[in-house]
Amino acid sequence: MASWPQFPEFKPIELGDRGFLQEVLWHYQPQASEWTFTNLFIWRSHYHFQWSVYEKWLVVVCRSERSGHFALQPLGPSSRLEAARMLLRWLREEKGEEEPRIVRADGRMVSEIEGAKDLLVEPTRDYFDYVYRTEDLINLAGRRYHSKKNHINRFRRSRSSTYAEMEDGNLEACLEVAERWCQLRRCEEDLNLLGEWEAIREALTHFRALGVRGGVVLVDNEAQAFTHGELLNEHVAVVHIEKADPEIPGLFAVVNQQFCENLWGNVPYINREEDLGEPGLRRAKESYHPHHLVEKFEIKLSRA
Repeated sequence: MASWPQFPEFKPIELGDRGFLQEVLWHYQPQASEWTFTNLFIWRSHYHFQWSVYEKWLVVVCRSERSGHFALQPLGPSSRLEAARMLLRWLREEKGEEEPRIVRADGRMVSEIEGAKDLLVEPTRDYFDYVYRTEDLINLAGRRYHSKKNHINRFRRSRSSTYAEMEDGNLEACLEVAERWCQLRRCEEDLNLLGEWEAIREALTHFRALGVRGGVVLVDNEAQAFTHGELLNEHVAVVHIEKADPEIPGLFAVVNQQFCENLWGNVPYINREEDLGEPGLRRAKESYHPHHLVEKFEIKLSRA
């Protein structure tokens, strides 16, 4: 039987941890996109994720060059108030953080610490997830989706395309799509984009082991767009990655619509993650008219 790290011992996230961590995550039935093993695994190098078990809770800590050490919310049964206090104090006392913080906490976590005068809670809009009705993304019905449908129709009139499920035989072509996208966006000059490129490589390299599902759009018999995701909870699928040749008009709209239609038609909602405060990305996500946003918060110790 595997022996998992007990707080304050931590370990890096590895593929061998998937069984245990996935069970904890699925039991929680998260709404926020961070809480899949896939997301934690593919971003593990960028955020230096490490995990541990504190009594009844999963604890994940992170580190970045700009922000120092911080933590994600403890995951497990309620109430998590004492676990949150412990984690913040540990970050201050053991990691030397003057303003220790828990980031991307969900509304459920916030409700469990409501009224705690020693904790401060602030919403972080840049991390709110966009959640859509799957049928809206498939059918694009009504006037508000008129422009999306026009983009797809123009694409289909001008280009020959087919949709295929992601599999071993087209993973290399997907990597080439991502590499072309990265070159156009000059990823080497932006640490965040470089981190995303690394996450994409991890996701595609370990596609089978992660148990995700993906789709590929071939234009004139050549892969030009791909996407992949998985169930976040019983009612919501989450899209982790979506990349397309930006020089082919309408292609992003096509891969989005086709992925939802072919793989997620039986799931009521699709979580397409956050916009990170990037204006262009925010406009793009809002243009699909989300059903609701998943709010996220930062939790700190009060100075009082």
